[in-house]
Amino acid sequence: MMRRWPLLLTMLAASPAASQPIVTSLAPDTVSVSVFRDPDRDEGGEIAPNWLEGFALISETRSVDLPAGEATLRFEGVAEGMIAVSAIVTGLPGGVVQKNRDAALLSPASLLDGSLGNRVHLRRTDRATGKVTEEEAIIRSGPAGAVVLQTAAGYEALRCTGLPETILYDGVPPGLTAKPTLSVTTRSPAAARAMVTLTYLSTGFDWASNYVARVRDDGKTLDLFAWLTVANSNGESFADARLAAIAGTLNQVSDFEELADRPRTPPLRLSCFPTGSGRYGVPRSPPPPPAPPMMMSSAGMEDIVVTGSRMQRAEMMSPLAIVASQEDLGDLKLYRVPIPVTVAANGQKQVALLVKDRVPFRTIYRLRMGLGDEGRAMTPDILLRMENSEAGGLGMPLPGGQAAVFERVGDRDLLVGEGTMRDHAVGEKVDLVIGESSQVRIDVENHVPPKNREHDYRVTVINAKPRPADVEIGFLVDDHEGLDSRIRKLPRRDGLLTWIVRVPANGSKTFRYRAKAED
Repeated sequence: MMRRWPLLLTMLAASPAASQPIVTSLAPDTVSVSVFRDPDRDEGGEIAPNWLEGFALISETRSVDLPAGEATLRFEGVAEGMIAVSAIVTGLPGGVVQKNRDAALLSPASLLDGSLGNRVHLRRTDRATGKVTEEEAIIRSGPAGAVVLQTAAGYEALRCTGLPETILYDGVPPGLTAKPTLSVTTRSPAAARAMVTLTYLSTGFDWASNYVARVRDDGKTLDLFAWLTVANSNGESFADARLAAIAGTLNQVSDFEELADRPRTPPLRLSCFPTGSGRYGVPRSPPPPPAPPMMMSSAGMEDIVVTGSRMQRAEMMSPLAIVASQEDLGDLKLYRVPIPVTVAANGQKQVALLVKDRVPFRTIYRLRMGLGDEGRAMTPDILLRMENSEAGGLGMPLPGGQAAVFERVGDRDLLVGEGTMRDHAVGEKVDLVIGESSQVRIDVENHVPPKNREHDYRVTVINAKPRPADVEIGFLVDDHEGLDSRIRKLPRRDGLLTWIVRVPANGSKTFRYRAKAED
């Protein structure tokens, strides 16, 4: 018997497993996360925290100790939504021979499925006495439906005894990993410590901007503040990450969701046999089906606010707030967070995006209508108009997002309207619609019987406010042919011939025109 040991050791040394050691990197030393918005979400649309369709470019640096020769290097803790085909590994002395995504994650169902046909320990606790008993069992069916166990007494379904039951495993089945993992094979000319960079795309991210405006007491300027909100629906956190958000429309031709190939975590459904079957026959209703992929409870989303100091002023502004810096990235815009932050698993991160004091604005009451439209007490939109320029108090790219506007009443800031802002470049006019007016009303009437197939219309704007109101009524017309000269002479606003008028406080203004009757 002793003579066989040298031969056995020689065979082990020559086996592939012995000649190819495994090196595992548990976590990155540094990580950067650059988040791209969902390309199909409308400009200014809100993040859907339960279904994130944006993506991120993740770059990690890891220090690893490599042996001489061929070895398998495992990167643990990559994002669940990793697009493995996009992964690039640099810094290996011998380069990458091949790479593999270890897609089978450790879970109750995968652990049970991987132990099919093997012996496990079944532990039960008597509710009345607290006595714990153990016996050996063999798993005879997997996690789909009832889990059937074979014991010395026969066959039974797991957790159908009415007693608390637990399966104890001797080890983790091959092929399962507790964290999403990318593996690469490399050949190093000599043993060395290497600083390796892993860069890849991942699904399950999104970001949006949220604006808060406070109108000052003068009614002519406002303080504008914006949050940058980044959401991560992956089960992995990225601690002390260099975080950036990318604004703009990126041309995307690949279906990232199909390429992501998220790790498999099959659900574990435990069902019981009908009453009287097996050793124990307590019927129990199966749980509801699992949620769709990438779903997560919005209540579980973690809201984290990162500031350099708690804001003390009522203006919702602070020079001490940590504000993301803006940079150019080709035709896109990059907003970089200046300090390391943690992008939490299934969570949200918020940092200041914009802080601007005393931005001049005008309140405009706007209505768009056809030449033949009629109506009484029509309600125009209320919009706040700003100029995105340095002279206008802004002068920076404004990513689209939701906006809330407050005014000071006594000692409180009260919400006066909400709206949606699209992406704005520097130099553009910013029109933020925050609602409809109940004090500026517009009457349009056909006040003269038709004559020569023409109708005479009268537009009356009534201002019930204690201060003048600037009103713009844009006419939806195709061309100038056959238009009344009073319409043709109007200036254009946003491509429409527009009647622009200031209506005095508690007063009215009238505009008349003639339009042809429709055939």
